[in-house]
Amino acid sequence: MANELIQQRKAWSVLIVSTLAFTVCFMVWMMFGVIGVPIKKMLNLNATEFGLLMAMPVLTGSLVRVPLGIWTDRYGGRIVMAVLMALTVPAIWLMSYATAYWHFLVIGLFVGLAGGSFSVGTPYVARWFSKNKQGMAMGVYGAGNSGSAVNKFVAPVILVAFGWAAVPQVYAAIMAGTVVLFWLFSHSDPAHLVPSQVSFMDQLKTLKDPRVLKYCQYYSIVFGGYVALALWMVQYYIGEYGLDIRVAALLAACFSLPGGVLRAVGGVLSDKYGAHSVTWWVLWVSWICLFLLSYPQTEFTIATVTGPQTFVIGLNVYVFTGLMFILGIAWAFGKASVFKYIANDYPDNIGAISGMVGLAGGLGGFVLPILFGALVDLTGVRSSAFMLMYGVVWVSLIWMYWTEVRKTEFMGQAPADITQPGLRA
Repeated sequence: MANELIQQRKAWSVLIVSTLAFTVCFMVWMMFGVIGVPIKKMLNLNATEFGLLMAMPVLTGSLVRVPLGIWTDRYGGRIVMAVLMALTVPAIWLMSYATAYWHFLVIGLFVGLAGGSFSVGTPYVARWFSKNKQGMAMGVYGAGNSGSAVNKFVAPVILVAFGWAAVPQVYAAIMAGTVVLFWLFSHSDPAHLVPSQVSFMDQLKTLKDPRVLKYCQYYSIVFGGYVALALWMVQYYIGEYGLDIRVAALLAACFSLPGGVLRAVGGVLSDKYGAHSVTWWVLWVSWICLFLLSYPQTEFTIATVTGPQTFVIGLNVYVFTGLMFILGIAWAFGKASVFKYIANDYPDNIGAISGMVGLAGGLGGFVLPILFGALVDLTGVRSSAFMLMYGVVWVSLIWMYWTEVRKTEFMGQAPADITQPGLRA
């Protein structure tokens, strides 16, 4: 009994300090979402160049996820997370001395290592809890995504008071302090490591499973879309509604904050109702919100019996923010439900599988801001970003229907087997 209590204390200590570490890592990873605005003005960047600037840290954070997940399985999350965070501190500090566009791109690649922390912490915290609590544990850890909202609260204040260059300096100090706290309050358990006779190639073999590809598609929306829009929203509010950067960041946090914090609730719901049910509803809510968000500001004139009449159709800032808030909640639940799929299907290889799915989500977060910028430069319509996301959600809904929904029991009736005689098309 005493040993069990000690293990429980260690489990909760690991979960709390890992969530704190991930929050700081995500705050750093999303840094360009705020400081990118004055940098864009300073360097006179177009929308595509701005999208690439914001996406560079996301690229590195995505590419390192698979090896980090595998190393976590082999060496343990404590050592991998501590080393990873420590390596980012010099790059974060150097960001304040960048002056040319290529400086920001190159340094951004090294800062982006912080984004790989998700693939370390997910299997690390999950293995400290029983199977029926893993959804909750991964959801609580994943709430560190709220670091994106913390960035929007903290960075504008520092930026206005001391200039954009002070932001990376403060963030470097915060990251260094977090490394110390994490090492002091985290723990290791040799029983959580993958046996030494298991090779990297043995772990990677499961990535050929078609289910993994489907989970990658889901995650490219709920996480990749979340990262992309969290980076894009501050400048969107400034350009679309003419807001001050502090007000724009505050309103953008209405999307980022629930999109991070409520992930823990999504984990609990996934434990209770299952990953499939939660993900299905998440996709439908996303589809509705993105349909409404896609409609551009429109002004048209019609001829009436009393003369020309002009009408304006579009979302005001309040309705827009409300829809983004709902979308953030949906994606918070979806991020947790996708990883509940992984915990259910791959209990002995969470690190490698979560690394691959995290890679797909991160690559979505890298590609989407660039596409957002290219679409704005091409069409001149800011809401084209939401049009693109709307199309991506359509793909997932169709895919999920054909691979899961059609096989689900409905009102006590098993789904018909389309291979049976007489049921062929």
